[in-house]
Amino acid sequence: MSENIKRIWWKEEVIYQIYPKSFKDSDGDGIGDLPGIISKLDYLKDLGVDIIWLSPIYASPNDDNGYDISDYRAIHPDYGTMEDFDRLLAGLHARGMKLIMDLVVNHTSDEHEWFEESKKSKDNPYRDYYIWKKGVNGGPPNNWKSFFGGSAWKYDATTDEYFLHLFTQKQADLNWENPAVRENICDTLRFWLDKGINGFRMDVIPLISKRLDFASTDLEYLNDVIAQVYSNGPKVHEYINEMYEKALKDYDIMTVGEGPGISTDVGLKYVGEDRRELNMIFHLDHMFLGHGQKGKFDPEEYGWADIKRIFKDWYEAMEDSGWVSIFLDNHDFPRLVSRFGNDKEYRVESAKLLSLMVFTLRGTPCVYQGSELGMSNVHFDSLEDYRDVETLNYFNEFSKEGMTEEDFLPLVHEHGRDNVRTPMQWDSSKNAGFTEGTPWIAVNPNYKEINAEKVLADPESIYFWYQKIMTYRKENKTLVYGDWNVVEQKSKDIYVYERFDEDNHFYILLNHSNSTQKFELDLSTHNLELHNIDNETLTILQPWEARLYKRK
Repeated sequence: MSENIKRIWWKEEVIYQIYPKSFKDSDGDGIGDLPGIISKLDYLKDLGVDIIWLSPIYASPNDDNGYDISDYRAIHPDYGTMEDFDRLLAGLHARGMKLIMDLVVNHTSDEHEWFEESKKSKDNPYRDYYIWKKGVNGGPPNNWKSFFGGSAWKYDATTDEYFLHLFTQKQADLNWENPAVRENICDTLRFWLDKGINGFRMDVIPLISKRLDFASTDLEYLNDVIAQVYSNGPKVHEYINEMYEKALKDYDIMTVGEGPGISTDVGLKYVGEDRRELNMIFHLDHMFLGHGQKGKFDPEEYGWADIKRIFKDWYEAMEDSGWVSIFLDNHDFPRLVSRFGNDKEYRVESAKLLSLMVFTLRGTPCVYQGSELGMSNVHFDSLEDYRDVETLNYFNEFSKEGMTEEDFLPLVHEHGRDNVRTPMQWDSSKNAGFTEGTPWIAVNPNYKEINAEKVLADPESIYFWYQKIMTYRKENKTLVYGDWNVVEQKSKDIYVYERFDEDNHFYILLNHSNSTQKFELDLSTHNLELHNIDNETLTILQPWEARLYKRK
């Protein structure tokens, strides 16, 4: 099949996500900023990444760390100025790197001027920029729940109506049925594209089209509600295509949509090459594994069999005309080595194994800041140390049902978003070299053992493993475009698959367990090219051992 795939730059390159608030502080205020990022551009270039995805840096009250935007065309003063942004963009381009911005257009902050006007009166010209409804029987218009716990509706006494907020109460959902909203968004796209950015990561993009009956739901699981009620609304493809036609098509850029609720049966509708919509999606099926009825803090059991099934299903769904990004963590999910690996006795080995998987499945790899260091989850002792609105909102909800902080903290240690938002660990000095001031959230206490200075001094470190794999992938396009197939093994703790085309053939062997595993595979025709553990026993994989073989 692979000979039918369209070849293009954004399939071959590597994305690196920067969470600006936590990356590098330049002025001692404890908050990462654009000059801080600029100071580390050579570090990023040396690592081998090609595309920087910048989480929101726009003007915002920061109720949800910038995903509540009050001005789409202004830089938040905490991060710097528009001149700093222009310097960052120029610095990236000078190094042959690209920049994609976070586009958050399902909702705005309630402090955006559109919303401030909208709430003044029912006949205000901006009223229809948002979704307002009358209450029912003295309560909200329906029983929809927020992603972050509680009702998705907030009452406003000024006009005696409720507005919809699928996220925090300060993130009001836009009404995409209004052509003026869509035109304003297209103008915003063109504003940033004309500055020279290289594309957008589109936040919760399948949510922009609402089901206009606004009917209550009988579904019990939040993830089912997301997939069947909030996502994939009746006009979502019309709206994305309109963005493409009016703002995106005239630029050589990349667009990637975050995909809550996008399932394999509708994925190609978003990214099929004939659709004129998005280039690729971040599907979230593997990231939502283990989320129970009430979401991530109501966990259920899952295993590697589920992860493998999901990657297989998505490969088959995309065929040769669609594309996804491959990732195992980002700003919304725990550290990959803590969630999918073993961040204790096999931290280095499992971090290397997981990265090999990310770089050898079919899709554009996306690395979250600090993964190249092997950064792990943080276990703060008190909720007072946490900052994430999602975590705090859920505890507020669960505490009403009798849950104590002592019972809730282990769930936060495992699933909370602040696990990936603690400051980047640059060195072993105070605050891990992130800031000379007081960081907005505490540094992970393990920073003296895990930091960039330390890995850069070790040729066998996770950092140099990442560097090696990125280079290898770029030199072997079969790992980008080639077909993919699982090679079945008797052991459930081994993941063996092949990548192949008319030019090359690769085997990737991964032992994602804490014990040795036997495998059955004739490797006499292949050479061992990459491995994370020295092991001369050909048919035995050590705990968290990863190997890549290439046909001779």
